Amino acid sequence: MATLTGAQIADAGLDGWTYLLGALHTRIRTPDFAAGLALVAAVGAEAERVDHHPDLDLRYTFVDVRLWSHDAGGVTGRDVRLARTISALAADAGLSPSPAGLSRLEFALDSPEHAAVAPFWRAILAWERPGGADATDDEVRDPAGALPTIWFQASGGEEPRQRWHPDVWVDPAAVAARIEAALAAGGTLVSDAEAPNFWVLADPDGNRVCLCTWQGRA
Repeated sequence: MATLTGAQIADAGLDGWTYLLGALHTRIRTPDFAAGLALVAAVGAEAERVDHHPDLDLRYTFVDVRLWSHDAGGVTGRDVRLARTISALAADAGLSPSPAGLSRLEFALDSPEHAAVAPFWRAILAWERPGGADATDDEVRDPAGALPTIWFQASGGEEPRQRWHPDVWVDPAAVAARIEAALAAGGTLVSDAEAPNFWVLADPDGNRVCLCTWQGRA
């Protein structure tokens, strides 16, 4: 089954959902833990019925949902359909999906030669080399999808240099507010040359971070 692009997902008009790092995400806030547990049970029953299973994170006041097709390596029509069903189940319980506050995090290691360092990080984290059609040799990925991916970015060898930088993935609608808050907190906008793909910001000490979206990507 073919995966959908960010633009195709946006055209689907999934209210309350956002597309981050190859998956659909939402947060459904609940009045208490019991309400969250009941929602998880309802989603689980539907997932079993259609044989397509989301990643669910149950907390005291919310349930986070991540949807993607493992066999296709991205979001497909199955995920869009299940997202609509989950939204309906939430509505039946008097709850509303929302992407507000959601982010996904990756870490980039700037290295002149990633092939020399990737095996170390794979070993120290006990992670596997990524497989599937979208696999590349320039990243180390948690096979369970629970921890941030580490990927390797080519860099020069000049010193001093920042070796690590985080990539924070957010909904495109959240970018302006994130940048405004970062600037108000003493940060600077280093570059928006690649926007809306990503923006580069720095903290008051000069440490850089990329704010990323699906926009401007294949």
